[in-house]
Amino acid sequence: MSREGRMNFQDGETWYRVTGTPGRTPLVILHGGPGATHDYCDRFKHLAETGRQVIHYDQFGCGHSSHRPDWGADRWTVQLFLDELDALLAHLGIADGYHLLGQSWGGMLAAEHAVRRPAGLKSLVIANSPASMRTWVAEANILRAALPPEVEATLSHHEAHDTTADPAYAAAVQVFYERHLCRVVPFPDDLMRSLKALETDPTVYMTMNGPSEFHVIGTLKGWTIEDRLPQIAVPTLVYRGEFDEATAECVRPYVERIAGARSMVFAGCSHTPHIEATEEVIAAVGSFLASKE
Repeated sequence: MSREGRMNFQDGETWYRVTGTPGRTPLVILHGGPGATHDYCDRFKHLAETGRQVIHYDQFGCGHSSHRPDWGADRWTVQLFLDELDALLAHLGIADGYHLLGQSWGGMLAAEHAVRRPAGLKSLVIANSPASMRTWVAEANILRAALPPEVEATLSHHEAHDTTADPAYAAAVQVFYERHLCRVVPFPDDLMRSLKALETDPTVYMTMNGPSEFHVIGTLKGWTIEDRLPQIAVPTLVYRGEFDEATAECVRPYVERIAGARSMVFAGCSHTPHIEATEEVIAAVGSFLASKE
């Protein structure tokens, strides 16, 4: 059972979907990007089978929600998306009790929400997320250096000549993605839908991140939450994949600075374990949430 709806936000709307029936504490899913869509996180809806509602939504500027390609960089801020999340919790009437799962950028956003210690937040799942963009870029370039020499040469050539729109550059980036984004090849439809949406309207990604994983030059360039992590006071699960872009160094601050945080690594997976090992991830997250009811 699922229902879709729209919430007024800013000068537009936020699309959301609620799967399941009321029972246990609901779970809200925050997708990554920034600028992707809920589609590649769709499989988390299986957690509704454990007796709770699972809420997906497309963040403002993404997917089924309103797009604003004319907005300047000053509008695309972390605070915008924190305000949107607060508005959605209130709109759905669940602000007094909910779990939060954020994947990649969504985990960064979830942590930003959690450090404010909202009364209704019961637990937090941070999936495949860095705690600092400087660390993220440094680690991405370490992984990049391990690519085949001809792939690295192609990346460097097009970056030096400002020709990153060339299909050869995209093909080289794909080699990186197949190692560290998703190791299910060809990529499944749910992931492809999000990637195509990013390509169709890259406004949020290009403004907040930049042209690639290797060059974060957008508004998130200096972002870090490392020093604020001790303020998180709810049970927290932090997980990543064995071959994840979010390396051990990227997630270390979450594990070490959030009191009692539990850490997991999914073997054989990269940045999307929920796609690469769906049953294992759903079981692990479901068990964690059930233990915090």
